[in-house]
Amino acid sequence: MENMLTIRVIADVWERHLMTMRTIEHLHMFSIALMLSIMIGVSVGVFIYMRPKTADPVLNFLNIVETIPDLALIVLLLPILKLGAGPTIAACVLYSILPVARNTYTGLKGVDEQYTYVAHAIGLSPREALFKVRIPMSLPLIAGGIRIALVFCMGVVTLGGLVAAGGLGTVLQNGIQLYQKDAILVAGIWTGLLAVILDGFAGIIEKKLHERYGTW
Repeated sequence: MENMLTIRVIADVWERHLMTMRTIEHLHMFSIALMLSIMIGVSVGVFIYMRPKTADPVLNFLNIVETIPDLALIVLLLPILKLGAGPTIAACVLYSILPVARNTYTGLKGVDEQYTYVAHAIGLSPREALFKVRIPMSLPLIAGGIRIALVFCMGVVTLGGLVAAGGLGTVLQNGIQLYQKDAILVAGIWTGLLAVILDGFAGIIEKKLHERYGTW
């Protein structure tokens, strides 16, 4: 009977707070933020690898950005990007560039020179060696950075409810404001479960890349 009541409560909260729509909004913002983080982070990592003198200043700047509290960063972005998904996605990207860029740079720098020596011996240019040897060999470490970025994005997107971005953060905010314990519990558990599922998929991909490319 208690189990039926629990299921009934969950179904009621799910329908009343439009949880299906909120989940789609949440994953939409998360996907955009993660894709942008990967593209920018990998590009930054490759850039600082090719120009080593820029590595410390760039990584130090990204470290400073990382120290800004996530809610404060979203608020700072409000005057520029207004209410909605904009400041939430931008904050996610700013937080998530560092782990991807740092792991890309470390991965490229740590590839065993014997592989690049062979690449040059068979006539590959430095650029070809970068894209055909170094980047593939760095994929396990890059995947580790992306996995960290995934967790960052999921956490920051949840705060989007505070700035009218939608998503599951809206359900949590409404639950807190109206003191609806059931809404807080259901939305909180579902958000955590989504994060665990996505992290699990990322872990599987990372493991496959380690098996494919090994460690250097």
